[in-house]
Amino acid sequence: MQQRYVVPSGRRGSVIGDRELGVLARLVSSDATLSAGGWREAFEQAFARHVGARHALSVTSGTVALEIAIRLLDLAPGDEVVVTPQTFQASIQPLLDKDVEVRFCDIDPLTLNMDPTALQSLITDRTRAVILVHYGGCPADMDAIMKIARPRGIPVIEDSAHALGATYHGRRPGSLADIATFSFHSTKNITTLGEGGMITLDRDDWAKRVSRYRNNTVDGDYVHHSDAEEIPGALPWMMFSDEIYGRACARIRNAGTNATLSEAAAAVGLSQLDRLDELVERRRLIAGRLDEVVAAFPGAQPLYAPRGVSHAYHLYTFLAHDRNMRDALLRELDERGVEVQLRYFPLHLTPEWRFRGHGPGECPVAEHLWFERHMNLPCHPGLVDSQVDHLVDTLAAALTAVTGPAAKLRGGAAATV
Repeated sequence: MQQRYVVPSGRRGSVIGDRELGVLARLVSSDATLSAGGWREAFEQAFARHVGARHALSVTSGTVALEIAIRLLDLAPGDEVVVTPQTFQASIQPLLDKDVEVRFCDIDPLTLNMDPTALQSLITDRTRAVILVHYGGCPADMDAIMKIARPRGIPVIEDSAHALGATYHGRRPGSLADIATFSFHSTKNITTLGEGGMITLDRDDWAKRVSRYRNNTVDGDYVHHSDAEEIPGALPWMMFSDEIYGRACARIRNAGTNATLSEAAAAVGLSQLDRLDELVERRRLIAGRLDEVVAAFPGAQPLYAPRGVSHAYHLYTFLAHDRNMRDALLRELDERGVEVQLRYFPLHLTPEWRFRGHGPGECPVAEHLWFERHMNLPCHPGLVDSQVDHLVDTLAAALTAVTGPAAKLRGGAAATV
């Protein structure tokens, strides 16, 4: 099917080059294992160093990372979990399997991240966790959020799928909360051949549980079995004999699964991590040009990162003045060859969460912004200079058509990236 968009939304959020192809060639031409080998270990160690976490454990997708992270919470019936509505469904979808009360927290209109003031009002003596996202790659106000959660012993999960490459007052997402998850999906800031994920945390006991779960081992509590029957003579030298015959299971939390990131994926991930600064800088340069255009037109509002925060621009988002302006811009951009996908529909209004009792009015800021003002534009390193020029010029033309001429625009819309 012929691509009708000059500037498509990114099917790939990263760029694969000679470095990645080289490590793949070395791997597949060697006799090294293709599962759970040295590349995975090297990728995890480098990732832990990068984000500043004690542990980094890779898994097969960002969704699986979130599922495992939520399992670590050991939620019980009647527990409450506070979540953001402004994210992809995977961030909170595992909670649909649990008999817990989900409370949606409204967002900050300047960042689209969880609003700490709204969070404070939702905390009760039954709150057992907070799950947030660094929307679009702009870190949430983590100091304020952790000041609410930490004294109460409430674990915080930071879904950092958008935020690899961002910083928050000198620290990196992945080390700002109790547990963090990352996605290396094809559209993310780095990729591990289309799918992959990572969990980062500091607690040794949680790291052991994650390791057991992803390696097809039961997540449970085990004790030495002093009355173990004598091990058959053929078994002492065999794998797992001591685990099977020398221990008793005292508690089962969850069955394990195979969530092993392949060696090929890990090798590419390590190469991509080495290129992260280059890839994110390209996003920032594109976003900077878009910000200049948006800021020049009445009724259009860029979303800047707060002071002390650097944005990774997994998504580029700005706000239109009202629904009429937003809808007109969508039509203009589409007709001029720019593909727009709005991210994300407020989760509390999706069918499954309405089924669980949620509905309109629960998060008025998120609802107003998404239905009336929210705009996303393509912003990824796969765009070549000519596509970026077309994007910037088209945005300026669309805004002119909808609002009238720009109040100010320095150097022309198509200044070189």
